[in-house]
Amino acid sequence: MFPDHETLIQGAAEKVVRLGAEAIEENGMFTLALSGGSTPRPLYALLAKRTLARSIDWSRVHLFWGDERCVPPGDPRSNYRMVWESLLDTVPIRPANIHRIHGEEEPKRAATAYEQELRTFFGSNAADGSPLMGFDLVLLGMGEDGHTASLFPGLSAVTEQVRWVMAQFVEAIWRITLTPVVINKAKNVIFIVSGSEKADRLHEVLEGPPQPKPMPAQLIRLVQGQLLWLVDEAAAGRLRRAR
Repeated sequence: MFPDHETLIQGAAEKVVRLGAEAIEENGMFTLALSGGSTPRPLYALLAKRTLARSIDWSRVHLFWGDERCVPPGDPRSNYRMVWESLLDTVPIRPANIHRIHGEEEPKRAATAYEQELRTFFGSNAADGSPLMGFDLVLLGMGEDGHTASLFPGLSAVTEQVRWVMAQFVEAIWRITLTPVVINKAKNVIFIVSGSEKADRLHEVLEGPPQPKPMPAQLIRLVQGQLLWLVDEAAAGRLRRAR
């Protein structure tokens, strides 16, 4: 737990840098799935600053997205645009290593294409279709309703057991999201949660009974990897274990 939002973001940045260095040393590359929303934007901006940017070999980083709104890449609602403005326009990453979701295309076709790209990159198990390799790190946030990525309460993606990527219509817009099938094969997942408005839901997700359909953040249970929740004091206000 961190005392405030600023130290939370600093701590998250240090985790990303450390895990990136470890992955590159072990496998020669770092595969990172990015979160959208307002919370991670300062994290990406911090990673772009000279001190931290120099700590990552960006030529060996492959960036993916956990979800995307079905809008063109220049649209203000685009997660890709947010990451471009805060990070990609600054760091020396290879264009071929930027694996964006093509939200401007027909939603279901874009979801199918992104799943195929992931299957080609990570490989899939012939027996059950699950990923042969997982992301080195997936960054996630949590909404006030308990959603994560674009896994919203009540949607079919929440209970999906085969597909890696799905198109979902929610909050008056089509979205494309990774499903738990691929997220839960990651080597590391970090939730970043900030703000008192999320305290009640965070308490329910972490300390309440299992209710993954109304609280999709509970679906993230890694097969073998490490799941880490980074939260500030405001978000942790109702956690018993934080006191």
